[in-house]
Amino acid sequence: MSGLFVELKTPHSGKYMQPTGLFINNEFVKGVDGKTFEVINPSTEKVITSVHEATEKDVDIAVSAARKAFDGPWRKETPENRGKLLVKLADLFEKNLDLLAAVESLDNGKAISMAKADIGMCVGCLRYYGGWADKITGKVIDTTPDTFNYIRKEPVGVCGQIIPWNFPLLMWAWKIGPAVACGNTVVLKMAEQTPLGGLVAAQLIKEAGFPPGVVNVISGFGKIAGAALTSHIDVDKVAFTGSTVVGRTVLRAAASSNLKKVTLELGGKSPNIVFEDADIDNAISWVNFGIFFNSGQCCCAGSRIYVQEGIYDKFVQRFKERALKNVVGDPFARDTFQGPLVSQVQFDRVMSYIKAGKDAGAKVEIGGKRKGEKGYFIEPTIFSNVSEEMSIMQEEIFGPVCSISKFKTKDEVIAVANKSNYGLAAAVHTKNLNTAIDVSNALRTGTVWVNTYNTLHHQMPFGGYKESGIGRELGEAALDNYLQTKSVTIRLGNALFV
Repeated sequence: MSGLFVELKTPHSGKYMQPTGLFINNEFVKGVDGKTFEVINPSTEKVITSVHEATEKDVDIAVSAARKAFDGPWRKETPENRGKLLVKLADLFEKNLDLLAAVESLDNGKAISMAKADIGMCVGCLRYYGGWADKITGKVIDTTPDTFNYIRKEPVGVCGQIIPWNFPLLMWAWKIGPAVACGNTVVLKMAEQTPLGGLVAAQLIKEAGFPPGVVNVISGFGKIAGAALTSHIDVDKVAFTGSTVVGRTVLRAAASSNLKKVTLELGGKSPNIVFEDADIDNAISWVNFGIFFNSGQCCCAGSRIYVQEGIYDKFVQRFKERALKNVVGDPFARDTFQGPLVSQVQFDRVMSYIKAGKDAGAKVEIGGKRKGEKGYFIEPTIFSNVSEEMSIMQEEIFGPVCSISKFKTKDEVIAVANKSNYGLAAAVHTKNLNTAIDVSNALRTGTVWVNTYNTLHHQMPFGGYKESGIGRELGEAALDNYLQTKSVTIRLGNALFV
């Protein structure tokens, strides 16, 4: 146990013991090569602690543990018991909500109020898939009188899962819930920027009673541990959430290894459309939340805002006034809405896009600068006077930056909204039901919100069109990612083949 835990403290939860090892076979262990890396507090730019780094050797060990569990006792575990374990895990998340949320705010920088909401959604997600575990069924197919035919739904096997840094524990639950419900085993790699919460949650796996090897949680870098996981010959399926650039690498690794099954939840450049008949106060509230929530570090962030010309000037003024009320600062302060960006790299990336927008001639309505001298804080930033070819309108920024543009007609805005390589999410603000349905159906995105934004729920599938991904998270649809379909035909009687 030496060197595998460290005492830390958060302003919200007080002192706690932070695991720093790799969680393999229900135990925290050191990396084979003894490597560690630092975890930085994005609010202070100071080192929180160091955690053990998984290399290719550690991935081999974790995959071997998952394979042994899958081929052994876990394969014989009843669906009912799998469900009970997930529900128990959900209960433990709920019991430890304050601690998990505090750790999330510590190494991610998100506001504590938002972190608590994330953990609440983790609870709902794990309970939901706990309920699904004993409801995954096959069917009997009647083809001819002399055969008995049935279809089985079986687990894929060992699943490699790679999650991002923007919603560490929520993505942890989104990945583990459906995989375990379907009877798979897991090796999950957390983002190197935010490993702490996932390691704390790994303790709850053992406490809930999961057999060793069913869920393994490792910290490491994408180019080393992530690459080893996606190309591993004994991994049957990979689920990745992150950038489209890395998603392409994951696909290539899967194809060049064993053609493992792949699901990808990737980037976005989501349009947020406001019609003249919208409730303007409601629309502004949700547009503000749609882009500045989580410091804009959301794959589905509503970063392209289209406002119909009749209310454009009024909307821009009111939106600026609303955005300036967002409290940006210490994640642990009660009234904070927007914390820092996650890292220096991300801070520099977002600031480079702000510069590109200015250089291209876009007008900064508010923001556009660093906030304070310490921490990776950026002011909420709104651009106007933008054109569709600008990088700030076409590329995913992943920060508190949006561009606002004017449109005349419904057909015009549908065309520009769809003129993107991405297709993850969109929103429509209108009081007209016909407009809402017509535009929602015309948008080439996996999710459309009407008169709301970022309203995710574990019962609703989430994923993208085009370069925003392959497959779906959440809902019943997510189960398909973790199941194989087997057809069985039994000849009845003694008829011979002639």
